[in-house]
Amino acid sequence: MRSERDVSSLDRDSSWEGVRAVVAGFGVSGFAAADTLTHLGADVIVLDESEGDERRREQARLLEVLGATIRLGPGATATLPDDIDLVVTSPGWRPTAPLLTAARDRGLPVWGEVELAWRLRGRDAAPWLAVTGTNGKTTTVQMLESILRAAGLRAQAVGNVGTPILEAVMDPAGRDVLAVELSSFQLHWTRSMSAQAAAVLNLAPDHHDWHGGAEAYAADKARVYERVQRACVYNVADPATRHMVEQADVVEGARAIGFTLGVPEPGMVGVVEDLLVDRAFVEERATSAAEMGSLADLADASPHNVQNALAAAALARAHGVPPRAVRDGLRAFRLGPHRISTVAHAGDVTWVDDSKATNPHAARASLRAFEHVVWIAGGLAKGATYGDLVRDVRDRLRAAVLIGADRALVAKALAEHAPHVPVHIVDDAADADALMDDVVAAASRAARPGDTVLLAPAAASMDQFDDYAHRGDAFARAVERLLRSSRP
Repeated sequence: MRSERDVSSLDRDSSWEGVRAVVAGFGVSGFAAADTLTHLGADVIVLDESEGDERRREQARLLEVLGATIRLGPGATATLPDDIDLVVTSPGWRPTAPLLTAARDRGLPVWGEVELAWRLRGRDAAPWLAVTGTNGKTTTVQMLESILRAAGLRAQAVGNVGTPILEAVMDPAGRDVLAVELSSFQLHWTRSMSAQAAAVLNLAPDHHDWHGGAEAYAADKARVYERVQRACVYNVADPATRHMVEQADVVEGARAIGFTLGVPEPGMVGVVEDLLVDRAFVEERATSAAEMGSLADLADASPHNVQNALAAAALARAHGVPPRAVRDGLRAFRLGPHRISTVAHAGDVTWVDDSKATNPHAARASLRAFEHVVWIAGGLAKGATYGDLVRDVRDRLRAAVLIGADRALVAKALAEHAPHVPVHIVDDAADADALMDDVVAAASRAARPGDTVLLAPAAASMDQFDDYAHRGDAFARAVERLLRSSRP
């Protein structure tokens, strides 16, 4: 058994033989951590209360062949094994989980996959351009990846976007630069990361139940700025993000770079008429700016998406990417599914899937994009409240169709702040498709010509669906069935 100091000093070139590591959770990041540690020679024990699907069981069998111990199913995480040197936790695990509490009580280091990846980067490792925020993270890192590739760089979007960071870090082919999406869960377990540049896009209530409150949530988001080397990118319209930069302990010489939808001051990127401009990374920034493209280069020029583009551009410019590559990368980029995606237009009613809007802040941006809305909302609130959201968008609401475990919270906000809006409650159904058939039928009855029926739930999906994608797909299928049945 090694001391914590010994474990903390290990890297990819070290001998991990004799290190006993527990991997808590066997999701995407858990498998990556277990596979990597086994490859390095550590004795690995994987613990998860869920047995998972067939793919998960196949991964477990593979790791067992490689020498890992896999314990899946009820009771697997009840006890932390003896003689453990390190615990690597999956990001979704709450800090208060008994297994993690036991590890801390023993004085063991508890790392997330991000912390492990940073320690295993190796010599001449690709720099990290990190993105966090309550909303817009995935879109921004994918925009950033597109910009970096337009500059001819071997770049990859990794992290919370889907591809584990460990997978990219350990790939022998290497990368020139990584665009890293980081959730507040991942940042909570991160201690030594030193990104080349980092951005906090915005801060709004979310995951307060997991973090234990608003201050703890903000503090974990702010970790992304710690030890930044070149640029801390913040949202001029969100003072909380600037405050995070002001409080961060950064590498000497790192700069604060703001992004704004208005005309940028020196040291910022922003918008002049219809142009995206840089007054941060040009020599004569006091008197001039570099053009990085135009609003016409964006597939979606709604305000929140312009902010995403400016943040991505600032991070790319911090890495040294020329303005032309910013323009070319933004032109090539297309939004992913379930992000304000039109699924149908019929009878002068537009049906839009923004299932990715899993909190009130994201739903507000979506609702503000349309003039008259039949709003489909509800799910798991994650500690969120809805009064401010409803007050902001009530004049746009034609009706609301509510689903999910915490639909009563949305109904209460509507009753208090928008009593004129008809509310339709849809109870649980036999399965996701039957539920969405009822939802879409109710929305269709409420909609008038010129309206948008918008799935922007402002809540998580796991009470009734596998994830937000499952929810959005079910919505799109239900719309298709409704329209098909109404055709002559």
